[in-house]
Amino acid sequence: MQANKGRDTRPELMLRSAVHALGLRYRVSMRPLPGVRRTADLVFPRAKVAVFLDGCFWHGCPEHHTKAKTNAAFWAEKVQRTRQRDQETDLRLIESGWLPLRVWEHEQTAQAAQRVVTVVRERTAAR
Repeated sequence: MQANKGRDTRPELMLRSAVHALGLRYRVSMRPLPGVRRTADLVFPRAKVAVFLDGCFWHGCPEHHTKAKTNAAFWAEKVQRTRQRDQETDLRLIESGWLPLRVWEHEQTAQAAQRVVTVVRERTAAR
């Protein structure tokens, strides 16, 4: 698992590039809530939007998640814990006035970027 990158993955770079091309600037791999060990892939502090780009295997995508053939019980439990942590993270962010936005790695980059831009601009205009 050491070879798995924690940031700057191909889907993340594509999303960042698309969002940047649409005119938004953001912070990369930042903890939206100080003191909470949860890092968002893209953070828009002014709009209070935290974007998480979730991998289909690691986060248990309902469409594309495949069950591991080797050590299946370990991986099933790991994915379940990851999903619970994601829910807890979303709840903590919402309670603190943030909007968590989750994007699956299989989503079309242009559509995901447009969704991010729309949400950030709406929240920025409302402030």
